[in-house]
Amino acid sequence: MELRQLRCFVAVAEELHFGRAAERLLLGQPAVSQQVRRLERELKVELFDRSPRYVRLTPAGERFLPAARKVLAAEDAARALAADLAEPAVLRLGTVTALGERLDLILDTYRRRAPAVRVELQDARVRERLARVSDGRLDAAFVRGAIAEQNPDLRFLPVWEDELVLALPARHPLAERPEVDLADLAELPLRLTERAGHPALVDLVTDACARAGFRPVLGPVHSTLQDTLASIGSGAPMWTVVYAANARLVNVHRVAFRPCRTPLALPTSLAVRRSAPLPRLLLEACRSTPVSGDDQDS
Repeated sequence: MELRQLRCFVAVAEELHFGRAAERLLLGQPAVSQQVRRLERELKVELFDRSPRYVRLTPAGERFLPAARKVLAAEDAARALAADLAEPAVLRLGTVTALGERLDLILDTYRRRAPAVRVELQDARVRERLARVSDGRLDAAFVRGAIAEQNPDLRFLPVWEDELVLALPARHPLAERPEVDLADLAELPLRLTERAGHPALVDLVTDACARAGFRPVLGPVHSTLQDTLASIGSGAPMWTVVYAANARLVNVHRVAFRPCRTPLALPTSLAVRRSAPLPRLLLEACRSTPVSGDDQDS
């Protein structure tokens, strides 16, 4: 009895059609039929009733199906364990700027689970990060926001979601509200990073403004979040968005951080090559790390 025979049997049992099972397994239909026949000969029992109009399990096939699934599940578990045991000597990880304490916590958790692995961090703009993952220069990379032009060679594994809050002058009348409607900001200049540096964030905010019924008045592009908060703190009528976790760490008395009445959030994913083993330990470290301070740059 071979694993490929079990895989063919389970596929046919679930599809109840040899052609669909062959498509699912990326095999020719004769090969699937041959493997099932070999399995039946080894077991000395018919597993399927076959007719020109239908395929269905025999009572013996129904009894054998759970056992076959358990064997294949055990194979998957063994492969996953082997991938964990074969963690690379060096993990090349593309990161976004100013992940701050969150990145420290992720790396600490990962090192506890894979103490022999040395982590190399590389920072680059999102397109370059994805290109490095695609061609193998990086093993994985953090990416903020949905990826509009997904590379078919990559998969994007969700790891956390960052809530965004609004930042405006503390003395502005809107700062007295517990939450702010985006539409109330229509007349105020909006300061954001360059779209080339963080397209996901810029698109998220401008699209939210469009849904609120206005096109934002764009103020000067800022180079750093600190510069923008300093300008807002001077009392100039303008606003921006900040990750909520980061806002909790910023001590700027002249700037008020308020939640948006229509919540804004930006997902973060881990980009990896489809052809590479799943980085299970890194993924677990990312998903088990509590939310902490981030920044606005990408």
